[in-house]
Amino acid sequence: MRPPDSEGQAVAVFAALTDPTRRALLEELARAGPATVTDLARRLPVSRQAVAKHLGQLAEAGLISSGEPVGRRHPYRLEPAAIRTAQVWLARLANRWDDRLAALEDALDATDTNQGVTQQ
Repeated sequence: MRPPDSEGQAVAVFAALTDPTRRALLEELARAGPATVTDLARRLPVSRQAVAKHLGQLAEAGLISSGEPVGRRHPYRLEPAAIRTAQVWLARLANRWDDRLAALEDALDATDTNQGVTQQ
């Protein structure tokens, strides 16, 4: 289940992306499209059980979803909305830092200007 707020969603995405196997699974789904647990286990050096566990964590973070089953096969696909939520959160954070750095730069410029006037 996804966290209800955007910051919680971003945290879940970042936590899911900490694991290299989960990142590899996402890259494989992005590269080749929807795939089942068995398909992914064949493509990566990871057991089927480990793939299933990691896919569950990715689904909980909202990064993937299980498509309509075809018989006993359940294809997983990427869900870009979770990544977009994390990107928006990062952009807001970056903007805050940009604003602070711009204010610092203005303050330093003002100090330099004031010192130049005092020294004359």
